[in-house]
Amino acid sequence: MQATFDWLYKCSLENKTFGINLYEIIASKNNILLAYRVIKSNTGSKTMGVDKCTISDYQVVNQDDFIAGIRQSLRNYTPNAVRRVEIPKPNGKTRPLGIPTMRDRLIQQMIKQVLEPICEAKFHKHSYGFRPNRSAHHAIARCNHLINANQCHFVVDIDIKGFFDNVNHRKLLHQLYTIGITDKRVLAILAKMLKAPISKLGTQRKGTPQGAILSPLLSNVVLNNLDWWISNQWETFQTNHKYANPDSRYTGQRNTKLKEMFIVRYADDFKIFTKSYEWAQRIYYGVVNYLAKQLKLDVSQEKSKITNLRKRSSEFLGFEIKAMPKRNKYVAITHVSKKKQKIIKQEIKELIKKIQKSPTRLNVWRYNSYILGVHNYYKYATHVSNDFSKISFALLYLTYNRLKKLGKYEPPRSPPPSFTKQYKSRRKTFCIRGTYLYPISDIQWKLLINFRPRTNSYTEEGRKFIHKQIGTDVSKELYKLLKYTSKSNRQKYTMEYMDNRLSKYSMQNGKCAVTGDFVKAEYAHCHHVMPKSLGGTDEFQNLIIVHEWIHSLIHSQNKQTIAKYLTLLQLNGIQLKKLNKFRKKCNLTEVY
Repeated sequence: MQATFDWLYKCSLENKTFGINLYEIIASKNNILLAYRVIKSNTGSKTMGVDKCTISDYQVVNQDDFIAGIRQSLRNYTPNAVRRVEIPKPNGKTRPLGIPTMRDRLIQQMIKQVLEPICEAKFHKHSYGFRPNRSAHHAIARCNHLINANQCHFVVDIDIKGFFDNVNHRKLLHQLYTIGITDKRVLAILAKMLKAPISKLGTQRKGTPQGAILSPLLSNVVLNNLDWWISNQWETFQTNHKYANPDSRYTGQRNTKLKEMFIVRYADDFKIFTKSYEWAQRIYYGVVNYLAKQLKLDVSQEKSKITNLRKRSSEFLGFEIKAMPKRNKYVAITHVSKKKQKIIKQEIKELIKKIQKSPTRLNVWRYNSYILGVHNYYKYATHVSNDFSKISFALLYLTYNRLKKLGKYEPPRSPPPSFTKQYKSRRKTFCIRGTYLYPISDIQWKLLINFRPRTNSYTEEGRKFIHKQIGTDVSKELYKLLKYTSKSNRQKYTMEYMDNRLSKYSMQNGKCAVTGDFVKAEYAHCHHVMPKSLGGTDEFQNLIIVHEWIHSLIHSQNKQTIAKYLTLLQLNGIQLKKLNKFRKKCNLTEVY
């Protein structure tokens, strides 16, 4: 489907519309199979909707019958009821989460795959939430840049009341049509999806259910108009004179009555940066008025405010941002927010209590998973080392008193590569059941880099750039391997295997042992060089990390399957030699 997605993106950039051909692309065989593959690899594939079905119910169905069934559902589409689940929030309240049926999730994924490249071409470059290749860290990097380079020290914070529950359906469909999605069959299906009944609550007249696959994309469509409206006030303001350099244009604009402003948005959470309190006030009332009149959205007056970053910090995505004087200008500094520090402390306390109550390697693994996760997220805060040192000190006596009888408190001796890849200072930590706890305070600041426009999943050059950059941070993929391993796999494999798998992935720098390409966590398989059925063990030397297609090739005896993966992978002579070496260990014939 990649060529089709690239074509959709290119046409959208050229402001072409997509009429009668869009439905056929959504209902195409390859798009349906891709949607099934994506859903199957998702950790929520075993979560049931109101019909009690999971992805495993589709695995026994013949492929042609499966495709025919999905197409039939699409032709006469009527959404099933959405199961409502209340998820607890840190402030004690709950967040309503909607879980569609597996059939509806598959159809939503099919539509998302086709609409996303069209919308990506039209989205504003400084919208970072729920978009491919972008993250919260890119949003924080942009905030730092506006403080450091543009010296914008006044921030307008706008909090939209219950955004996901109050999206106007008519307005959203009109926005999709304006973007270029003009196929009436697709818009009719989307309209029905938006009005899908909530179990025991009935049909919803407004809002997009949180938890639905399409909701993040649709939320970006809703607020895209706001992005461009603010951007067109200054950043992309159209002038009669054509400037070769944008900075020259900004110099000219500063001699006018235009207000200098820049938006940074992550989903429904956004900040507008400007240079004076008077401008900030006008921007505040202008944005509130625009949201009410144009997007039919209300603002929470209590949570919306204007902040002078030279005097007070502003919270954004779990970070606290402030402008501090340095030499002749102000620079951005960031901390882990006080709210998040409190939550981290409480979470670590609970994990330590679980280890004390049941000192298993699985509980140690869960603890390490959490520590690695918060370290990976907050390591970009400029004062992260101070913040985590405070957290560690606050938990020092609790940790020691609860775990002193369960293991040794010592500097790590001969730790596995998965440990040494992350932590190099050798600070004292507990060793429980042969596994070291990751030290809370052992974290170093890492420089944040702005989002690079070259990064694009829908152009050949953009994908090449992604592949060059993707291997630079193995720790994120290690965290995925650690955190999202399914319960069935944890029960199926020994702890030795699970631990050595992480070490092997770390040692190989996330690269496939056969192709040498970087393998993301969701596609990484751990292969036993000498199969267990032939006397192999789970020890470190008997394991190797390969791409899942390579793993299928190593074990496959079916000629059609072998031919299929050889065609997909296009292995060279050296790679084939490596592959056949592993097949020989499995007592299988060589492939060519």
